[in-house]
Amino acid sequence: MIPRYSRKEMAQIWEPMNKFKIWLDIEIYAAQAMEKYKIIPKGVAAKVRKKSKINIKRIDDIEKKTKHDVIAFLTSITETVGSEAKYLHQGMTSSDVLDTCFNLQLKQSGKILIQDIDKLLKTLKIKSKKYKNTITIGRSHGIHAEPITFGLKIATYYAEFKRNKKRLEQAIDEISTCSISGAVGTFAHLGPNVEKFVAKKLKLKPELISTQIIPRDRHAYFFNVLALIASSAERLATEVRHLQRTEVLEAEEFFSSGQKGSSAMPHKRNPVLSENITGLARLVRSYSIPSMENIVLWHERDISHSSVERNIGPDATVTLDFLLTRLNNVIANLIVHPKNMENNLNKFKGLIFSQGVMLKLTQKGVKRENAYKVVQKNAMKTWDQNEDFYENLKRDLLIKENLSPKELKQLFDINYHKRYINYILRRVLK
Repeated sequence: MIPRYSRKEMAQIWEPMNKFKIWLDIEIYAAQAMEKYKIIPKGVAAKVRKKSKINIKRIDDIEKKTKHDVIAFLTSITETVGSEAKYLHQGMTSSDVLDTCFNLQLKQSGKILIQDIDKLLKTLKIKSKKYKNTITIGRSHGIHAEPITFGLKIATYYAEFKRNKKRLEQAIDEISTCSISGAVGTFAHLGPNVEKFVAKKLKLKPELISTQIIPRDRHAYFFNVLALIASSAERLATEVRHLQRTEVLEAEEFFSSGQKGSSAMPHKRNPVLSENITGLARLVRSYSIPSMENIVLWHERDISHSSVERNIGPDATVTLDFLLTRLNNVIANLIVHPKNMENNLNKFKGLIFSQGVMLKLTQKGVKRENAYKVVQKNAMKTWDQNEDFYENLKRDLLIKENLSPKELKQLFDINYHKRYINYILRRVLK
């Protein structure tokens, strides 16, 4: 996580002050529950809330000696609260604080990512509707296939990000658990009601069963969903990069006044934002592997997962937030060139209608193998000699025997390929 690729709202979730505030809330809520169930004297939680001060420098100084962050935190709080602080953390273990906090931070981060996806979905819907009838060429293997519309192309990404939103909502629900169950998850020194109380206060669910930690399969699911979202973003960014290539130039990133594309070549307008999204997606995706490796810990716990999560928690969420925001800006400001789409569509003089001709011949009784052969023969002449596909077909004896000039001409109607565009978009954009 570096400032260049961070947005303030998301980065603040992972700053030490927010973390320590959550730690303090957990300890105070736990104390309130313990007062309620007569584990500690009344009034402790109120006094801690009133007198406690979070001093990050002091916590860091204490940790240098204790080599333990939660003990350093509790020691610092004790210095400002006084004797009542001795009742904090009764029957709890460090992971009760650390894991519950981490899950809450992931939940907070997830909500921002949901907002990011909502903004992108809105932008994609607008673009899809705007260009629903803008004919362009569909490509497979990078080669011209058959006509589609640019709006239909955009709608595929809309559908994908709707699925991503649902996945992320499920992942947030999966991660929204609280564990206040003690040293090895048995509640031996505090009882399950404390956990229920804290969970309700934090708007989390009690973990069904913990060891000393919350099970890491939950976290692996969360980070794998982030990786999926990043991959979807990269798919869209890669499409923009391809469409901006000089030989294609059907769409391109907005190039602002004063922007420079190259230190050496003043003419350059490069898809730098989409390339940046591609690179950041690789980073987010890479965090899925260590998150799955974190599932495997020794017995009730070890701390091999801890160093991993201190890195991937902030890095994955902050980077994906930045990535999605940048992607939304790219699509919102995308420059579309319908004329270039038309020129590219017609570049190979009607080859894109080959399937319709072949199918029509089979409907006239020609064997599929023969129909394919005659259409391919004329298509290859168009490829190799830059001839017009329709004219080649019109002169072919087998074609003339089975298709009238009018029937053949009808097979080159571009509108035939738009017949179900509205149907598809209604189904996707509802």
